[in-house]
Amino acid sequence: MPSTTSGATIATSSTPGGSTAADGTTTAVGATVVTDPPVPGPDQPPLKLRVEVLARLPHDTGAFTEGLVMNDGRLFESTGLEGHSEVREVDPATGRVVRATPLADDEFGEGLAAVDDELVQLTWQNGVAFRWDPDTLGEEGRATYRGEGWGLCYDDATGRLIQTDGSAALIFRDPATFAELGRVAVTSEGKALPKLNELECTTDGVWANVWQTSSIVRIDPASGRVTAVVDADGLAPPNADHEDVLNGIARRPDGSWFVTGKRWPTLYVARFVPA
Repeated sequence: MPSTTSGATIATSSTPGGSTAADGTTTAVGATVVTDPPVPGPDQPPLKLRVEVLARLPHDTGAFTEGLVMNDGRLFESTGLEGHSEVREVDPATGRVVRATPLADDEFGEGLAAVDDELVQLTWQNGVAFRWDPDTLGEEGRATYRGEGWGLCYDDATGRLIQTDGSAALIFRDPATFAELGRVAVTSEGKALPKLNELECTTDGVWANVWQTSSIVRIDPASGRVTAVVDADGLAPPNADHEDVLNGIARRPDGSWFVTGKRWPTLYVARFVPA
């Protein structure tokens, strides 16, 4: 893949390892330094970023990826489609599936979040959120909700789950009861941004895949304002089906990212850098 001025480019380092700085913001990944992009002022447009690929790992092409999250150095994935939905643990060093628990044939898995010592997995139209033990992937409980479930992440700073339902909103939920606590409309340069999908909560905002696009956005959860837009064009396999879109982001302990998509053959290790 040739280097370009936008989209995905190849870094000189291909080592997935690294170390975390004391403040958690600047990190070494091989020969590369990962720094959280700054947050522009309220009157400034979103930052324009691109994906710089650091390494590639294999990814199960049978995985219709709906959620991706790291917890205590371990990587977990939620997959969708009725009859094929699972919650999985994936080896973050090799991309190999370590263990998996299937959902019922009529259940469609969606977003996945790590909350303390459990995983919470959404379903698309079943109205059920599952709670899983990350060590065994055995069910520990479930909650119900109205509407569709798309993306999910856990915000440590506020102690809230943040959910998407395909609209231009972030929905805040109580992690114990799954009750809705409120919501915020998401806008980019003053315009509503719908189709928000898989999420990752970080200290500098909520990152979201935008369904059926090659864009990842960073959102201020307090205001709903988009503060950065990542161009991930060029990562999808050339023969990807129209459904096999970008959908899977997980922040790694060293500050870099795992990025993948539905039925993609590759799990990328990457960082987001100025375009």
